[in-house]
Amino acid sequence: MKGIISYGVYLPYYRLKRETIFKAMSWFNPGTGGLARGEKSVANYDEDSLTMAVAAGMDCFSDVRKEKIGSLYLASTTFPNKERGNASIAGAALNLSPNIRTADFSGCLKSGTTALISALKENGPEPSMVCASDSRLGKAGGAMEQLFGDGAAAMIVGNDGVIASLTGHHSVSYDFADQRRIDQDKFTRTWEERWIRQQGYFKMVPEAIQALLAKCGLKLDDISKVVFPPLSIRDHQAMAKTLGLEQGKVQAPLMDTVGNTGSSHPFLMLIGALEEAQPGDRIMVASYGSGSDVLLFEVTEEINKLKDRKKLEKNLGYKSELKNYTQYLSFKGMLPKEIGIRGEEISPTSLSLAWREQNAVLRLVGSKCESCGTPQFPKETVCVNPECGAVDRMEDYSFSDKPCRLFTYTADHLAFSEDPPALYGIVDFEKGGRYWFDITDCQMESLKVGQPVQMTFRKKYLDQARGITGYFWKAMPVKA
Repeated sequence: MKGIISYGVYLPYYRLKRETIFKAMSWFNPGTGGLARGEKSVANYDEDSLTMAVAAGMDCFSDVRKEKIGSLYLASTTFPNKERGNASIAGAALNLSPNIRTADFSGCLKSGTTALISALKENGPEPSMVCASDSRLGKAGGAMEQLFGDGAAAMIVGNDGVIASLTGHHSVSYDFADQRRIDQDKFTRTWEERWIRQQGYFKMVPEAIQALLAKCGLKLDDISKVVFPPLSIRDHQAMAKTLGLEQGKVQAPLMDTVGNTGSSHPFLMLIGALEEAQPGDRIMVASYGSGSDVLLFEVTEEINKLKDRKKLEKNLGYKSELKNYTQYLSFKGMLPKEIGIRGEEISPTSLSLAWREQNAVLRLVGSKCESCGTPQFPKETVCVNPECGAVDRMEDYSFSDKPCRLFTYTADHLAFSEDPPALYGIVDFEKGGRYWFDITDCQMESLKVGQPVQMTFRKKYLDQARGITGYFWKAMPVKA
């Protein structure tokens, strides 16, 4: 039976305490005080749903070789591109073969589970990767600002090495316009909360769950863990009571530590369940949004062979508090600032040049000398090894997944940066090759010469006038 063979997680470095939001906006809406508990994950200024999906996808490669992937499905309600293949960009950044099938799934919060079902129902022998990622915006001072979090998760599904086999699935689909956006909307719109709970959440999720149980000839007592996304902590607890679930069978909703991450949230919660699961456990995962998808998995002995099971735990631990609410607004593009003449200037992007240089820019692919084995970035015609000097003897060599260390670094307090000071340095790759990169997701005081770093795919610039986001790779500390 086909099932999950690997998973990956990405949570942004920054966390914003909900109390910080409330203190800044309580003058406007004191009614959100009841939500001001815990914290939520916040994407850095150089992140979007695409970069987070790539990070989650790369996290899967600890157990599956990227060369085996036959298709890539990307799910999000916050894609940066409306008419450009987001999954195609992600496939390049993940350095997957161009001979794969890609597709974008969007439009509602169950798009992630819908993509997962589609991948699981494919008949081909090659594994498929499904990435779900979201970075939704709620208006300042509103409940959604408190509840929404940013994050991504990925699954690879296939026939070999299955850690959780698919037992069955069921879907219900309704045009239930509770949370919605159109092209002109920057922020998520919503309808009356009680109506959403009573007519949507508390009807559609149980309907789909009961239908799947009937299909499989099972009862909820036969399920080891049930995963369903929260509208809020209170609603999640109420749903557990509605379903008649014991507390030990309910997967933690992650609202106090992450927030609701949209299409990726059922994935994150499912991964949390898999981290603690034992062979033979049955895990049911449900999504909610324009209906509900429900999938039932049975954990196999293969789960004990994973090289790293605690990926969610690791991401929850690597964080830094974003103490300034106005900086959060700035990261989210909600606060126009005086950035100076140099900050305003963006050179036009030559899309034809970007196409010719896509291996270097998107894939971080350089060259490796076939004669002496010396790697080099960017790609060169002549080997840089002075003892070799071979000409036209180069093969493609990927740097994005190679271990590396910080050779030297500097902090620039004069150049414009959304998260000052601007940090950049020279990175040495362990198997050879050296290049300079921007450094992100850390504090200047934490950097040390020689410390391990890793490559991370990020936004380099946004050319709003021409509708182009430029992406490249940065260095960040290795998550412990």
